[in-house]
Amino acid sequence: MKLIYIILTIFLFCYGCSTEQYYIGNPLPILSNPSLNQNTFKQFTDTVVIGFDYKDGDGDLGFEKADSLNLEIRDIRFAKPDYYHISPLAPLGKQISIQGSIALRLKNVFLLGAGQLEITKFQIRVKDRNQHWSNLIETKSISIIK
Repeated sequence: MKLIYIILTIFLFCYGCSTEQYYIGNPLPILSNPSLNQNTFKQFTDTVVIGFDYKDGDGDLGFEKADSLNLEIRDIRFAKPDYYHISPLAPLGKQISIQGSIALRLKNVFLLGAGQLEITKFQIRVKDRNQHWSNLIETKSISIIK
């Protein structure tokens, strides 16, 4: 009887120390519903605010270190994107499903050529702490004027 009690105690101790996991979804981040604060922007003057919704099944979006650039936004007029930092959106070490919205203010947009008007879009994706890239989403077209 004493042996059963010891084995049961050891079992409960080991079971009680296991890591809690609340993983209930797709580990790949999913972005949707891109939005902009307006459709026409005056170069060097107006601020672009890009918004989008996110879902992540294991909650590993965002990095503690500010030099970890995990949000990629590309103006389709350029070959290379700009990168931004997202802080952790869920407690570190927990695998929980998260969802929400992000809004990001961009530096002023500008015309590349000598014209009075240019049309562009922005492409957005994020990378989680397990190096999974999200799907790529694209905003509606915007106009940039002098």
